[in-house]
Amino acid sequence: MAEINIFSLGGLQEDGKNLYVVEINKRLFILDAGLKYPTAELYGVDMIINDISYLIKNKNRVVGIFLTHAHDDHIGGVYHILKEFSVPVYASKFTMAVLLDRLKEEEYPIDEKKFITVSSKSLLHFKEIDVRFFDVAHNLPECLGIAIKTQDGYVIYTGNYNFDQNSKINYAHMYRELAIFAKEGVLALLTDSLGANNEQSRGTILEFKHRIHNILSQADHRIIFSLFSSDILRIQQIIDIAVEEQKKIAILGRKTQRLVNQAMQLGYLKLPNDSLANLRYLDEKNQNDDKDLVVLVTGERHEPYFMLQRMAKQIDRLIHLNETDTIVILTNPYLGTEKMAARTMDVIYRVTTKVKEFNVNLLPHSSANREEIKQMMNILLPKYIIPVIGEYRHQYALRIIAECLGYKDEQVILLDNGDIATFLDGKYCGITGDVPVGEVMIDGKAFKDVGDVVMRDRELLAQDGVLMLCANINPRTKTLVAGPEIISKGFVYSNPEGDLKTDIIEVFKKVSIQHLVNKFINWSDYKNNLKTELQHLIYKKSKRNPIIIPVLISTDIENSKKVTK
Repeated sequence: MAEINIFSLGGLQEDGKNLYVVEINKRLFILDAGLKYPTAELYGVDMIINDISYLIKNKNRVVGIFLTHAHDDHIGGVYHILKEFSVPVYASKFTMAVLLDRLKEEEYPIDEKKFITVSSKSLLHFKEIDVRFFDVAHNLPECLGIAIKTQDGYVIYTGNYNFDQNSKINYAHMYRELAIFAKEGVLALLTDSLGANNEQSRGTILEFKHRIHNILSQADHRIIFSLFSSDILRIQQIIDIAVEEQKKIAILGRKTQRLVNQAMQLGYLKLPNDSLANLRYLDEKNQNDDKDLVVLVTGERHEPYFMLQRMAKQIDRLIHLNETDTIVILTNPYLGTEKMAARTMDVIYRVTTKVKEFNVNLLPHSSANREEIKQMMNILLPKYIIPVIGEYRHQYALRIIAECLGYKDEQVILLDNGDIATFLDGKYCGITGDVPVGEVMIDGKAFKDVGDVVMRDRELLAQDGVLMLCANINPRTKTLVAGPEIISKGFVYSNPEGDLKTDIIEVFKKVSIQHLVNKFINWSDYKNNLKTELQHLIYKKSKRNPIIIPVLISTDIENSKKVTK
């Protein structure tokens, strides 16, 4: 019988950086490795990835990385694992193409033997353990679920999925595969919980197409759509309708958006060459405002809103909005982008009132809703259920769904990142321990945690600014040669109630006297004391805490030597 441990390094009780590990008889199977996008208060941070110190420490036990689909919250952290140790990666053709494109951008040396393309027909053998895949519907091509066959039954990880009947997957084959898993026995189901609170039914594709047809046929000038680059199916539907209406189509972000570019190169997005409009930069002769032009503005998270704002403010290089344009919003805001989305709508309405917003039922959530989660559970009949991919409210909502189907509390396991759920001889033994987890904030290309100290400094810079005090000191005569000069950025030190500048100079003189009477000047103590005294003074006078940088320059005029300390 098998000893199975299931835990997560990220993705539980949060939005993003999904990374789940199934340990079977000491062998580690990594399911997805994503990133999380920073919130507004994380100044300068480009992405957040998981602390993978546990995987690095146990790299000799890692069998491989198995990927479900090409969203950044599921593959964005793969590069950072591969940078630490080499391990095989398994993914569908489309997911692998997107991943390899990312790795080439990072100049990672690619060993083709380590990157194995799989499909729903693939069967991988790892001694007594088999790994199989099954098709799932999502908003990207070739999304897969992962089934790991153990001696005690399957451990199944769905990734993001839904049962949208508009998706172009072979549902008959999918149901057959799921039925086989159920017949052979499913020990644990790791299921997407993001849509567990969603009770809405999915809008029909006919209704969506009808609305788009009406918009394209009734508009007598340029039409601009905002779309997420991950909505490949929806982008194709709009292209097909625009071609029927004999419109010219331009896709903004085609080269910069990895998903859109790869989808077009691999044939998942099809746009006839005679319908493609290549826009040129705006000038006096070219305005890119043909009345039969359809512009698809694609991007991730906040990017479609950002591009629309630039167009409305007349600062974009390709499109300037005007009162004749029709704007179609097909981007429900992601968590954390609601304010930007609302601001974008206000900016657009100042230019044109021809704005079409779709009902949320026609733009359904890409994760399974309550009824679809029930459907997955009823097909697989798992012994235990572990809600993944979601915050705690989503995990708890999934527990309620499972209870409606007759599952008991002890059969629905709610974990936090790091918790180890242990199964022995096919029975759940509880949370038996934990592994180290955490977040690593990435700034630019530096693969290094930005750290709390740096983030605190950035927060202070954003809120209270910086004040620099510069002075030239003669270390031989112990006298002030020049200064002090005060330079501030983002901090106002002059006010009508009192001259803070005069007080700063007085503090500088007082501290200088204390240090210049000594035989030798301790420059480190000198600067630290200045910093401390100035912090007390400035907070007392202004209730602000700017970053204070004392710059003391050793200047011996007689010997004409200058050394910056």
